[in-house]
Amino acid sequence: MQNLLKKIGVKTELQMLVDNDRPLEYGYVDDRDILYSKMTWEKVVLDERVNFPLYYPVERNNIGRDRRSLYDVLLDYIKDGTITANEEFGNYYDMDGLDGDLNLYDDSYFTTKRTLEDIQDALTKVDTLDIGYEQFNAEGIVDAEYIIRREISSFDISAYLIKGLWYFDKRQAELKFRVLGIAPAAPDVNFIDSDDEANRAPIPLFWVFYPDIRDLLHVNMSFNNKNSAKPVSFDHILNARRFNGYVYREENVQGDRSIKDYVSDNALMQLMESDRIKEKIRNFEQDMWSY
Repeated sequence: MQNLLKKIGVKTELQMLVDNDRPLEYGYVDDRDILYSKMTWEKVVLDERVNFPLYYPVERNNIGRDRRSLYDVLLDYIKDGTITANEEFGNYYDMDGLDGDLNLYDDSYFTTKRTLEDIQDALTKVDTLDIGYEQFNAEGIVDAEYIIRREISSFDISAYLIKGLWYFDKRQAELKFRVLGIAPAAPDVNFIDSDDEANRAPIPLFWVFYPDIRDLLHVNMSFNNKNSAKPVSFDHILNARRFNGYVYREENVQGDRSIKDYVSDNALMQLMESDRIKEKIRNFEQDMWSY
C-alpha cells in the first residue's frame, strides 16, 4: 500500500523537465496605470479557523516532510539554504534564485539585513537551573542536564504580519493586492512560558521580502481540507488572500503610525478602525463605477 501511494502522481524526469511549474507571474503594471494605492500592514491571527492552513501541522515527526507549517518552511530554508519540497510527488526542482540568498530584515521597510546568527537570540533561549549554578560555584563546570534550551517552534507562532500594497489598475479597472513582506510573530522567547498574558504579546521574529520567497512557497503545499488530492501552495494562499487579517497600520502622514498609537486601550475601537480602513479602500473602487 505504501509503495502504491509513492507511485501515485509521481512525475517522470521528462515530465518535470517540460512542466514549467513556476509561480504565476504578476501582470505588468506601469506607474501611470496606478490611479490609487494604499500601503497596509495586517496581522493574521492563527487562532482563527480560516488561518489554520498557515499554522498546521505543528508536529513534523509523524506526518512526513511534504507537509509542514509555513514557519517550518521558512526556517528550514534559512538554516539549510535548500528547497525541501517532496521530490517523490514531483514538486521538487532547483532554483538558481534561491540558493542561499534569502535575505532577512529587522523591520518591514527592508532597510537593515540580518543573518541567522543575528536573529538567533530571538529564536532561542538558553538558561541554567539553580542546581547548575550551585555546581558551577562548587566545581567550576555545569553538566548539560542542568542547561535548559528553549527554541521557538511552529507551535509557538501565534500570528503573521503581512505588509501589502492595495492599488487600482486603471488599465484593467480593478483593485488589486500585492504582498510585499511577511513576518512570523511569537511571544518573546525569554517570557514565552510565562503565565502573564502581557508577556505573551506576539512580536515579529524577522521580516522577509515576499518576492524573494515566492518560488519557495510555490513548491511547498498546505493541506486542502476540501480535497486532499489537490493541496494548495502557500504562495497561492497569500496572493489569493485566503486568510483573514485585520489592519494594524496604514501608510499615513504621521510616519505610518499604528492604530494602537491613536486608539489606545480599546480593542473594540481598534477593530472598528481596522474595518474603517478596509472599507475606505474598497469604497474607492466602488466610487469609480458611480456616475
